[in-house]
Amino acid sequence: MPAELPSVARKRHFSPLLAGLLGLVIGAGGVGGTWAYTASQKPPAPAVFTLTGAFALTEGATRNGDGCIGTGGYDDIAEGTSVTVYDGTGKVAATGNLGKSKYAAGACAFGVSIPDVPKGEKFYQVEVSHRGKIQLTAEEAEAGKLSVTLG
Repeated sequence: MPAELPSVARKRHFSPLLAGLLGLVIGAGGVGGTWAYTASQKPPAPAVFTLTGAFALTEGATRNGDGCIGTGGYDDIAEGTSVTVYDGTGKVAATGNLGKSKYAAGACAFGVSIPDVPKGEKFYQVEVSHRGKIQLTAEEAEAGKLSVTLG
């Protein structure tokens, strides 16, 4: 007679419902963990530069204390006058103001420094007050080569 047959352990199978629920819990935990991690990460700061240069008023300039201002038809030109930088699509990219001024030989020279201009455009347009836009290439703008004359 043959010896006793070895007993075979029965494999235990998860029910499809239990397997599905377990997969759902593990998947949701993974997604939730990923969201929590990415939410705590700061987005990279956008690449920006400071557009610098000079603005000169050659007509209607007069002394004003240590600086100068525009007169007559140029009375909107003074320290603090708005300067707007536009991107390649014509949307406002950054704003600032005319800086310190210096009077010499009947003209008024202003420093211009507009921070936080987004990089990545092929060209930029700059407008002082409402006097019309001038165009700069990205290379000129980033290199501080803004040079505008009015008058």
